[in-house]
Amino acid sequence: MKKRRHFLKEQKKGLILDKATELFARKDFYEVMMDDVAHLSKVAKGTLYNYFESKEELYNQIILNNLENLLSSVRSSLSNELSIIELLYAYVSSFYQYLVSHKNFFRIYLKIFWKEDEEIETSIKLKSEELSSILSDIIYKGKRENLFRDLEEDFVIRLIIGNIFNSVKRSIDNNFSHDQLLAERENLFDFILNSLYAGFDNSIIRPLKNKTIVLTRTVEQSTESAAVFSELGAKVITFPTLEIVPPANWKNFDEMVLDKNKPDFIIFTSAHTVTMFAQRLKELQKDFDFSHTKVVAIGSKTNQICTQNNIPVNIVPEKFSGEGVVAALSKFNLKNKIIFIPRSAIGRAELPKGLEELGAIIKTVPVYNVSLPRKSVVEESLKQLKESKPDVYVFTSPSTFENFLTIMKIDIPANYFKGVDVAAIGPTTKSAIESRKVKVNIMPSEYTIKGLANKMIEYYRLKEK
Repeated sequence: MKKRRHFLKEQKKGLILDKATELFARKDFYEVMMDDVAHLSKVAKGTLYNYFESKEELYNQIILNNLENLLSSVRSSLSNELSIIELLYAYVSSFYQYLVSHKNFFRIYLKIFWKEDEEIETSIKLKSEELSSILSDIIYKGKRENLFRDLEEDFVIRLIIGNIFNSVKRSIDNNFSHDQLLAERENLFDFILNSLYAGFDNSIIRPLKNKTIVLTRTVEQSTESAAVFSELGAKVITFPTLEIVPPANWKNFDEMVLDKNKPDFIIFTSAHTVTMFAQRLKELQKDFDFSHTKVVAIGSKTNQICTQNNIPVNIVPEKFSGEGVVAALSKFNLKNKIIFIPRSAIGRAELPKGLEELGAIIKTVPVYNVSLPRKSVVEESLKQLKESKPDVYVFTSPSTFENFLTIMKIDIPANYFKGVDVAAIGPTTKSAIESRKVKVNIMPSEYTIKGLANKMIEYYRLKEK
């Protein structure tokens, strides 16, 4: 009962903040009365004062809450692995996207951002300074690497944030569609980048500009993967063709991880296997003792997710493939060694077979299954695809290709893909696509999204010569 009361109280507070945000967005601060807020929120004025002692406190809380969320959005888009250009893109993109999605907050924030410091409440001023500080750090790194012109820093910050505000205002005032928002964001970034990169060839910085890419991945991976291509200037239509679901049952997995005799090796073949492995252990309320087990992570992303889940990684093969794993483990005496491979329910047999030939005892257990995404998940993608003319389709597994054919009801794949380029993330996917008489034009030597993006750049540069 106590928890429920707290929940209802927080729910009402959230409603008050939402309604007050609407009012402050429409009117100047001095025009908004607490009576107006109480009326719009459908609460008594006395109840309103139980939550906020004054109009100033309510106003400041709206701004602080949103600035916290904006900072969180910006920070989560940045990573140590990104280049300077990618960092700048991530900053501009996440800043723009948040303000477009929270237009009432934007209208309030726009009124105070350029005010003199003494007119702004200290806590709000500090949050705004944090946003500027993140941008300042990116600019400093760009100058240090001789990527950006040596412009005065305060001027650059004002230039960038001012242009973000102008683009957001234009997007909101004109009620831009999804495609228009994407185009506006790309044009905004191009303008900012050209301002910093005066004298440089923008085609070098944004080599996939004017390319439209259809990217097929799982629901969870689509947004992150799309960013890799967007940062290179491409228009990306994310088309989720797989949805990750738990396996039909966990019996075999539970027996394996709860057994006192731990395997000699665990091979994580994807980020999904790590996530589901860690999630199931959490459900079982058990820790896995890795002290006598060597962990193999295929790919940098898988390695990263292992680290996030406190799983110690011993081996990351040079080649992110089954062949690469076999090569890495062939250095060990695998005779009668137990190798545990958590995998999808439709996992392929190439990797286990190669390790068995080295004398290993293989234990493969499904930790997730894949299914076609729900209709609601692909509705927007179908609409964008219908309205666009793609240059290249990207497939990241045989399943993404086959499911795309199913979703699109394609009977003769060779006819559908005639006149466009097709990219496959690796040889297994390439073989599956070409078995349906569709030519694969692009395949990287490093079987990752970044590797595929680099190969795509190389392909189009050669094609345009």
